[in-house]
Amino acid sequence: MPIYEYEVVHEDETTGERFEIHQSIHDEPLSRHPETGEPVRRVITAPTLTLKHSTGREQKMLENSNLEKKGFTKYERDRSTGTYHRVAGKEGPETFQR
Repeated sequence: MPIYEYEVVHEDETTGERFEIHQSIHDEPLSRHPETGEPVRRVITAPTLTLKHSTGREQKMLENSNLEKKGFTKYERDRSTGTYHRVAGKEGPETFQR
């Protein structure tokens, strides 16, 4: 069952207490605080994901050859000139300056 986050909304549109509540995805969003009855609104927050993670796996996924194989273009900045050089991919200019 998902956890949703809500915040109390005051009459002057400032916000107050935030709280979390377990609700079915099919339940209507709350309009009132379950304990105090104050008006509330659902807060959109980033989901919490649990993924397999390791530094080696991350490095392999971000290797230039893998990025290119997946269709990405990657640029790296030359610190001395400020020019960006394409190091992976075939789309876009070879270099550019910002």
